Amino acid sequence: MPPAGCGESPFPLQPTAASDAKTKPTATTVLFMAVRVLQVAPPWALPPVPTPWWAIVLSNTTGIGAGHRIDHWGQWSIRLHSQWGTHMTDTIDRTDVADGDRVLDHLIVRFAGDSGDGMQLTGDRFTSVSASFGNDLSTMPDFPAEIRAPAGSVNGVSAFQVNIADHDITTPGDDPNVLVAMNPAALKADLHRLETGGTVIINEDAFGERNLIKAGYVDTAGDAVNPLDDDTLNGYRVLKVPMTSLTKKVCEPLGVKPRDAERSKNFFALGLVSWMYTRPTEPTEEWINEKFSKNEKVAGANKAAFLAGFNFGETTEAVGHRYEVRPAKLPSGDYTSITGNMALSWGLIAAAQQANLPLTLGSYPITPASDILHELAKHKHFGVRTLQAEDEIAAVGIALGAAFAGHLAVTTTSGPGLALKSETISLAFAIELPMVIVDIQRGGPSTGLPTKTEASDLNIALYGRHGEAPLPVVASYSPAQCFHAAIEAARIALKYRTPVLLLRDGYLANGSEPWLLPDLASLPDISVPFTTEMNHVDDDGNDVFWPYLRDENLARPWAIPGTPGLMHRVGGLEKKDGTGNIDYTPENHELMVKLRAAKIAKIAEDIPLAQVHGDADADVLVVGWGSTWAAIDAAVQRRRRVGVKVASTHLTHLSPLPPNLGEILGRYKRVIVPELNMGQLTNLLRATYLVDAKAITKIQGLPFKSREIEAEIDEAVASTGGAS
Repeated sequence: MPPAGCGESPFPLQPTAASDAKTKPTATTVLFMAVRVLQVAPPWALPPVPTPWWAIVLSNTTGIGAGHRIDHWGQWSIRLHSQWGTHMTDTIDRTDVADGDRVLDHLIVRFAGDSGDGMQLTGDRFTSVSASFGNDLSTMPDFPAEIRAPAGSVNGVSAFQVNIADHDITTPGDDPNVLVAMNPAALKADLHRLETGGTVIINEDAFGERNLIKAGYVDTAGDAVNPLDDDTLNGYRVLKVPMTSLTKKVCEPLGVKPRDAERSKNFFALGLVSWMYTRPTEPTEEWINEKFSKNEKVAGANKAAFLAGFNFGETTEAVGHRYEVRPAKLPSGDYTSITGNMALSWGLIAAAQQANLPLTLGSYPITPASDILHELAKHKHFGVRTLQAEDEIAAVGIALGAAFAGHLAVTTTSGPGLALKSETISLAFAIELPMVIVDIQRGGPSTGLPTKTEASDLNIALYGRHGEAPLPVVASYSPAQCFHAAIEAARIALKYRTPVLLLRDGYLANGSEPWLLPDLASLPDISVPFTTEMNHVDDDGNDVFWPYLRDENLARPWAIPGTPGLMHRVGGLEKKDGTGNIDYTPENHELMVKLRAAKIAKIAEDIPLAQVHGDADADVLVVGWGSTWAAIDAAVQRRRRVGVKVASTHLTHLSPLPPNLGEILGRYKRVIVPELNMGQLTNLLRATYLVDAKAITKIQGLPFKSREIEAEIDEAVASTGGAS
């Protein structure tokens, strides 16, 4: 909550400390489903929403352990009864031994293979089981932008990295401890990421001459060179396992054809890693049975391969020690695994329910935003209407029509789609109707890198409209926090009658983390009344309706079409303030431009103040926005643990900016701003506050590593004369 005098913050948008990254514990809440039967009726005619109105069903319980449950979405969920413990950020150095197994504080595994090898599924299953075990976690799916890259090529490598720990973490980790390479291309693409002395688990069956040549393992004459036979893997612990042949062998008794059996080799790899790092088998077995219930042979092959990999580790001395990452000390409550796309989808549903409005999504499928359309389409019982449009312009037009009709209107897209939507967004701004525009940023202009993350749409979010058309811009900072960011964007849109841009990137959209299901009572009431009566008296004493008669927030009335007596004009031509009549006079146009800008600026009074974390006497401040929060938080905490004086602040509201930000920036000798672009926020801070901020840029389609930011912190501290 912001200090007195700053407008109410309905939920924790601003990250606090490392230990506060996840939702604080609340009283134990029993969540249940309350299904509303929605009739086709105008929104004002909907019956009152019962309390509690929204719940996540934790059903289809399995016996995977005390307190652990699998929910009906096929994800894991868990009830934790632990109390707050000491939280550290990312990695702490500790290894001990218990019951013959080595105990680690964290583990970073990267599964890599061809795009058809099922690495995303394998990584997701390892994540889910680790979460059901009680570990904190952070993931980073990394799949190719080349949609149809040749099989076996480096460009076609798909990877999934997961960081699990017994303490609070924020990032998927810098350098993996373990690399699972299903073919030579995966080894070629990802070996350089592996920590020195790390473990490489290799499917040696894939290292034939043809695959080696495809991956670029050749000599000067173009002949294949096998990295398993030279010094390429010196300095690493190497486990060569014939995964493909062993998978085929265990599937023979099931009557599965060898070619079909080969597709299950990813489950062999999952079973082996599960044994090595003491993951229970029951959750994955249950998941296989449920996922492939309609195809017994596929289910049988996947389960046989999974158990074969597990037993291979159990019976083969070459594998060596088992390792264990114990459960983390997280707040008590009900948890579920959640990706950024799912969290945002549920946040939009929650916002609609809290506003007592139907939710209408107009969307054209575009990577990486398509999952929101897919998820929302499942929830018609919450009054959700989804329309898949033929193009981006039609999609935003649907949303604008829904806003005019009194719905919570949403459209989802990525950078190229946002450019196409700009004219209609400007129209929504001009006629002052609420709408949430979700932009999941991806790499590059035009089609660019559809599956790669970047944060380069801040400029278009701030300025990408014709005329003077400032819009509120909100940015989420973690996968789970996307839920609250969606509610905040909807709150601002409804209260101020304006389109709101909600920015995320592909890293947040596809990444996952544990999410403490919120206490229903903690969600804000964001409902706004529709105008149903005349609101003005004309010169003759007659009651009339003025569609631009503004309230204390400078928001105009929201009158729904068909309301008796409240007929008014819409459209892009300039309106007269108050009456809404078309008015081209210079004075009125200037007045309307300034009023619309003042309305957006007034939102600054209604958002949390910027918070500073770290050393009070630091000379260096790290400023972040969006997904950079994870790496910045990890880097700052690590440097502080070794005595480096540094502080950080993270921005979730980018337009308008927090009112105290200028004062904060002025306290420090050095301000550095890590961004996944060429320095867009940096330029904004320089122009707005005349501060000599330094941009730390990365444009590689990948998130920051914490050690990259650590190096910049050390350099900045040294430049101030401090010790690093």
